[in-house]
Amino acid sequence: MSKIYLTHANVVLENETLHDASVLIENGIIAAINPQQVSDAGEVNLRGQTLIPGMIDLHCDALEKEVEPRPNVHFPLDFACAQADKRNAAAGVTTVFHALSFANHELGVRNNAFAAEIARAVHAWQPHALVDNRVHCRYEVTDPTAPEVLLDLMQKGDMHLFSVMDHSPGQGQFKDITAFRDYLARTYKKTDAELDALLAEKAAQSEGAMQRIETLIEAARGFGIRVASHDDDTPEKVQTVHALGVGISEFPINLAAAQTAKANGMFTIFGAPNILRGKSQSGSMKALDAVKENVADCLCADYAPAALIVAIFRLPELAGISLADAIRLVTINPARAVGLDDRGVIAVGKRADLVAVAHINGLVQASSVWTNGRLAYQARFDHG
Repeated sequence: MSKIYLTHANVVLENETLHDASVLIENGIIAAINPQQVSDAGEVNLRGQTLIPGMIDLHCDALEKEVEPRPNVHFPLDFACAQADKRNAAAGVTTVFHALSFANHELGVRNNAFAAEIARAVHAWQPHALVDNRVHCRYEVTDPTAPEVLLDLMQKGDMHLFSVMDHSPGQGQFKDITAFRDYLARTYKKTDAELDALLAEKAAQSEGAMQRIETLIEAARGFGIRVASHDDDTPEKVQTVHALGVGISEFPINLAAAQTAKANGMFTIFGAPNILRGKSQSGSMKALDAVKENVADCLCADYAPAALIVAIFRLPELAGISLADAIRLVTINPARAVGLDDRGVIAVGKRADLVAVAHINGLVQASSVWTNGRLAYQARFDHG
């Protein structure tokens, strides 16, 4: 692979920003920062753009919408994976964990057989992919039929991150039954009769959930798969899941839950769309408040990959933090949360996953994206 020499950039390192700096890439690896001498390298003049590490997204369920853009309307899985791959490259996301829900037959593509098929399709597409596509399996704990499917995915190496979630009304994301019914009716076009049946079944299947959770977490840890908990709403719940081996708290509902997660050494994740919108879609803790309270370790795309890059560049003004502090939320912190030690920071010896960021009338966009030293995406916004 030829050498690539990126010059005249504002390079964001882990703890500082270097101005008018350069980065040398060789064989897909960062070989030097501000090298004294460079030979036989193709120069790319970034003309004052900001150079950041490729972003690492631990939770994005947008692939489900690529597969099923409307209820019961399905695209071929290779087509859907290709579209999601391109969207992430254009967004500056170089490592994405596609969040796939395993919830029996509850919600369209979120049934077990279909979700497993999508997981395998992600792996089938990866040899042709622009970015590093990985699989995050989300287990709805009231489903007694999913563990067999999930264990098979673990054994075959088709899972990179595992999380447990409970969308039963009255706790977590849905504070009451009305909120739960409204969400399903709006998002999945469920009738009242279908909602009644679903709620009854969910209540009946809650028995035995803890044993299933313990079995799956133990198995995941045995395969070296990091484990997350979704929508933790009390310190007690955080303590419980942490004792089971959970190391990541996704979307803690309130400050007390987030603080407890941090106190136990867990990584916390909040949604970047929440930053742009200024609120949670379910009335939970604002991501911006979490950043200000220093209880946010990571930001994720949640459902909108394009929101990540815009959110982090707005955070210095919104939260009073440095750009390097903001960038860590989508790079080195998520890398550490899942044990990816080869990426997430611009440093010698790390993977050359890099994003050149253009500033356009106050809006930032990825203009060039390299994954493992290979140009994966490029766009021009100056049409002069």
